[in-house]
Amino acid sequence: MKITKLESFANEFVGFIRVTAEDGSTGWGQVSTYNSDITSQVLHRQIAPWALGREMTDLEALTVEIPEREHKFPGSYLRRAIAGLDTAIWDWRGKQAGKPVAELLGGSAGPLRAYASSMRRDITAQEEADRFSALRDKHGFDAFKFRVGAECGHDVDEWPGRTEEIVPTVRKSLGDDVSLLVDGNSGFSAARAIEVGKMLQDNGVEHFEEPCPYWLMEETRQVTDALSLDVTGGEQDCDFQHWRRMIDMRAVDIIQPDVLYLGGIHRTMQVADMGAKANLPCTPHCANLSMVTLFTMHLLRAIPNAGKYLEFSIEDAFYYPWQQNLFLNNPYEITNGKATVTDAPGWGVEINPEWLSRSTYQVSELET
Repeated sequence: MKITKLESFANEFVGFIRVTAEDGSTGWGQVSTYNSDITSQVLHRQIAPWALGREMTDLEALTVEIPEREHKFPGSYLRRAIAGLDTAIWDWRGKQAGKPVAELLGGSAGPLRAYASSMRRDITAQEEADRFSALRDKHGFDAFKFRVGAECGHDVDEWPGRTEEIVPTVRKSLGDDVSLLVDGNSGFSAARAIEVGKMLQDNGVEHFEEPCPYWLMEETRQVTDALSLDVTGGEQDCDFQHWRRMIDMRAVDIIQPDVLYLGGIHRTMQVADMGAKANLPCTPHCANLSMVTLFTMHLLRAIPNAGKYLEFSIEDAFYYPWQQNLFLNNPYEITNGKATVTDAPGWGVEINPEWLSRSTYQVSELET
């Protein structure tokens, strides 16, 4: 079945993609969040010309061919745009088969343990602990991630002493029965990350994400080698050679690809497989409630080296107003600390027509 049309519906933050086959059947996907309007232009300019007229079964080949055709553009935007094509075709395939994508990937519908993921640094230690406690009581979360340091902070904290305060405060408030994770967002040198990591270990934190500038892989490896907790990373990385090097040198204990930053489900499955062969768990990055978390849910239900939990953003309309009213049905109900992949075909979600009507529309069609 040939690809005859690619449509984008985008604003600055979110870009939904609809693929249409020659018989009129469709599937929905998404380019990466953030500057999605720019990424949608990349899709129409650099992805659509190579994809239109090709078979839906050619997706896996296209994820190799398009970067080669566009080899002068090896960076993130091209992969973020390929993700729109990839995820839309997976939805189309699921709808044609009458199965959830997870099943097409070799897995099944079902529950996933989720961790409540904070995106904020503009919050005091006690305020963060209090909202975690409320989420535990309301939704049953038993794992929580919060931010330490400052984003790309060069060892300077968000404000003096915040890191040293928030870690024991959250542990004391939530008790010893919950899992704690922290995210450094490239904030520390190796030496400072090791200092912070030892404090994390003393407070029972089990996951230290992106402690050093992610592009300085040797520094991250120093931290991994020095600590007993899991050092994790990879969300920003979209180049397979970089992934192979990261995994071969054991720079991290857990790999964290982002389905949309990396270029879609097929490419993420390849990275997960690299990790599986090296006995590394895969806990993908999915830090908002656009479709990326849904894609990740289906992925985690299928890969053999799935990590212990799904990242689940806890930020509401105040912090992320752009992720409101995207869908008619809510795919993100949390019950007893778990999200659920349903047995609905494809991604099992319906995009809100009202949101689409307010977006910027572009279309690329096969010429006849």
